[in-house]
Amino acid sequence: MKTLAVPTCVAALIATLALAGCSSAAPAPPTQAPAPKGAEPTKAAAAAVAATQVPTAAPQAASKVAFPEKNKTITLVVPYPAGGGSDIAVRITAPLFEKEIGVPVQIVNKGGAGSQVGITEAVKSKPDGYTIGHANWPTIATLYLDPDRKAGFTRKDFQPVAAHVSDPLAIAVKADSPYKTIKDLVDAALAKPNTIKVGTSGLMSPEDFGWRQLQKLTGAKFNIVAFDGAAPGNTALAGGHIDAFGSGISSQLALAKSGQTRLIATFAPEGKDAMPGLKTMEEQGYKGFFGLVRGWFVPAGTPREVVNVLSAAFKKAEESEENKKKLMDVGQYSRYMDPDEFSKFWDAMEEFVKPFVEEAKQAEK
Repeated sequence: MKTLAVPTCVAALIATLALAGCSSAAPAPPTQAPAPKGAEPTKAAAAAVAATQVPTAAPQAASKVAFPEKNKTITLVVPYPAGGGSDIAVRITAPLFEKEIGVPVQIVNKGGAGSQVGITEAVKSKPDGYTIGHANWPTIATLYLDPDRKAGFTRKDFQPVAAHVSDPLAIAVKADSPYKTIKDLVDAALAKPNTIKVGTSGLMSPEDFGWRQLQKLTGAKFNIVAFDGAAPGNTALAGGHIDAFGSGISSQLALAKSGQTRLIATFAPEGKDAMPGLKTMEEQGYKGFFGLVRGWFVPAGTPREVVNVLSAAFKKAEESEENKKKLMDVGQYSRYMDPDEFSKFWDAMEEFVKPFVEEAKQAEK
């Protein structure tokens, strides 16, 4: 099998955070970075790790700050259009978070520029805890790592609050597509370079890196089309405008279950539970693929007491059985991390994704 090696320190940190950040009642989250070559865990080892998972301790609630004020509303900024995986996850958890935090919560969709518009609005808001941004990792890191995007923020402008969910990536084709497997797509692209149109939810999104990694492994050349979120990409796929589409599996289940599209691969083992007969990329002969994590942030400078209150409320909401079940029904998995754990995870993912950003920039030239 073809494998992408990953720095051992990064893989080890991500594995540690996965162990600490998931409830024992939830399925193990997808590996967010490939394991170093020769260090892939056996199924038995993976099961042993899952069996030892324990909930992360909740951050201490604030005692010296009156937050939130009862006459205030908290806004959750989703940087993608309605209907995609981020929007789905937020709308499942938001009512439970509202119950825990004790004030009204409103959701605002601010799509544009592959999430950059909404993230900019959230991170530039007043650092008082009443505006919370939602984002995908590693996508958010690519926004400020790519100088051509001219992002008005860097890593230091963010205060992580809590990880939210993991969403196994998947690749779908139209229901009547001749492509039944990943090999079918690769063979078609090898035969006719740059003619097989494959979609992503945005430039330098995790699935964008996935397609580029597949090209690197196989020598195939795809025509990669970036959409502004998963919803328009799925619409294009259902309409026959592209040959395949990659995104979080939660964004694709509705079309797949309705029979309009067909899932042909998932990047993470638990994604197999979403549809009968679905196989991973590894099972089809391709290793070195990773999923995505969604989470919450506020602007840097937000008082830590406020951050702790928010994180504690998210923890209770996210780890409730109601939330976990609803998320699993749409192909997502509860993935709480506290602010410090999430910060370490973010930094590790930033280091991991830097080479992919550089490679994508070279491909644009």
